[in-house]
Amino acid sequence: MSTPPDPLTAVRPAIAALPDSGIVELVKYGGDRPGLIPLWVGEGDQPTPEFICRAALRALEAGQTFYTRQRGIPPLRQALAGYLTRLHGRAIDEERVYVVGAGMQAIMLSLQAILDAGEEVVVPSPAWPNIAAAVQILGGVVRPVPLDFSDNGWSCDLEQLLAACGPRTKALVLNSPGNPTGWVMTAEEVRRVLDFARARGLWVVADEVYNRMVYDADSAPSFLSAATPEDRVLAVNSFSKNWAMTGWRMGWITAPPALGQIFENLVQYNTSGVATFLQPAAAAALEEGEPTVRALRERCRQGRDLVCRRMAGWPRVRLAPPAGAFYLFFAVEGEDDSMALAKRLVDQANVGLAPGSAFGPGGERFLCLCFACSPERLSEALDRLEPVLGA
Repeated sequence: MSTPPDPLTAVRPAIAALPDSGIVELVKYGGDRPGLIPLWVGEGDQPTPEFICRAALRALEAGQTFYTRQRGIPPLRQALAGYLTRLHGRAIDEERVYVVGAGMQAIMLSLQAILDAGEEVVVPSPAWPNIAAAVQILGGVVRPVPLDFSDNGWSCDLEQLLAACGPRTKALVLNSPGNPTGWVMTAEEVRRVLDFARARGLWVVADEVYNRMVYDADSAPSFLSAATPEDRVLAVNSFSKNWAMTGWRMGWITAPPALGQIFENLVQYNTSGVATFLQPAAAAALEEGEPTVRALRERCRQGRDLVCRRMAGWPRVRLAPPAGAFYLFFAVEGEDDSMALAKRLVDQANVGLAPGSAFGPGGERFLCLCFACSPERLSEALDRLEPVLGA
């Protein structure tokens, strides 16, 4: 009897070459440790608010368990249009809004719609690693542009960013506020990038998942506030962060109206839509959840201030309070291997932080700490970390 060939050799090379997630590697390494404090992924320690859960339960009880509309149920799309109109101060028609399975799927579907194999995508780095992986899955090429770190925080040299766009560039993927750096684009930077993209015929995929998590305004500058409906802008967002709904896996794309059938088809052929009974819960979050958003943001502000105040006194730590999102991306003097350091913190402090190397070029010397947690949890984590990092 002949030996069957190795199935791995028949996998697409681009897929076989996908790197393992460094964040997942850490979670596998330490996730089962008794008493470990996990601050390595982007979620807090509060469950989804009860009013959102009740809306899903009511939908289940009403028998909303059948196939859904590919673009999302009308009440949710109307709620999204109203929310975006209020937030950005200009009318956003519901025909531009498409409900998808979380922010990650919003990025993947956006890239599926515009990217051909071999085309380039410009991405500021360090960045959420799933962006580069999505480009690679589709056969594209990522061109990372390094962000700059100083005592004032993370910033982007816009001239360098735009100069990275070459003849094979199809899109810029811009995550602002940024995961993991907290970098926030200014309104002027948004306008400059938009003008450049118009002139060059490029797409902008604007990852605005953290746009409500800024600490000097109600929301971050958005491409939706500057762009016309016809601009080549795909704004992706998620219910995960602002309404404590990470496990619900729901998000949306705001796109030019001409792409409606394109995204309907992509949803159909990828997932056939988001579970019907979840969508009324998302509508409830949008229509009743403004106090939730503000409370979560204030909780994150307090977490940021607590962590930065404590760690600023540790001689080997270099940090800057982030302007947005809910991560502290900090360096430790004398530590150049962030994966090794993160594993050591699991072993010696029983605290889980994400290695900066997981976030691409420029992140190798850094660690990422999610501060979207209670003061009690953060204080305990800092007490454990100080003997290792604070000496």
